[in-house]
Amino acid sequence: MSTRKTKFKRVLLKLSGEALMGNSSFGIDPHMLDVIAKQIKKVNAQGIEVAIVVGGGNFWRGSTAEAAGMERATADYAGMLATIINALALQDALENNGVVSRTQSAITIQAIAEPHIRRKAIRHLEKKRVVIFAGGTGNPYMTTDTAAALRAIEINADVLLVAKNRVDGIYDCDPRKNQHARKYRHLTHREALGLQLEVMDITAFSLCQQNKLPIIVFDSQGEDSIIRVIEGEDIGTTVTSEEKE
Repeated sequence: MSTRKTKFKRVLLKLSGEALMGNSSFGIDPHMLDVIAKQIKKVNAQGIEVAIVVGGGNFWRGSTAEAAGMERATADYAGMLATIINALALQDALENNGVVSRTQSAITIQAIAEPHIRRKAIRHLEKKRVVIFAGGTGNPYMTTDTAAALRAIEINADVLLVAKNRVDGIYDCDPRKNQHARKYRHLTHREALGLQLEVMDITAFSLCQQNKLPIIVFDSQGEDSIIRVIEGEDIGTTVTSEEKE
């Protein structure tokens, strides 16, 4: 167990579906899943309360299905099911590593997940159980970024940690397409909204701004990236309500 002083008491970790792919082009990489689970175990062992929102882009993207002709609401509901697949895989990986966890789904699927109940989720966290929020917000037209911001606010998280796949922060353009992309070390919520960055959707940024919820965007790849960011290491990009001194 790390002896370094941690910066946060309760965190909401947003994992994109792509973060679970590792070096694969589709689905879930078991090794990457285990790497993430082991990091969460170490964080949990330090007494930090961890909640997770997981995306579904490694299996399904509603926007892509819509572009191909599928009705948007139907496409989004299919995407919610993809997040539940990822949540169950992550829960299994955590429990294989000895971490007690619970999955709560925003859409009713009682055979495999609890319904989302805010007070119950908080009670799980207080008991040092990891809570995985699946099914997005339960509504079409809303992204899992928005779900992550909403759940973080609901559980009074200290920070929203956004783990990206092979992108180590917020840039002025896609660094995977432009080698001259400029990385921001710090932004305010207002600046992030004004720049119309694609790293998170506008609704998610707005929710965080209204509730003064800090955001840290970092690269999910690496054996200890989640631990480092929670321990307060200055990696990635930080978004806060105030200008950095």
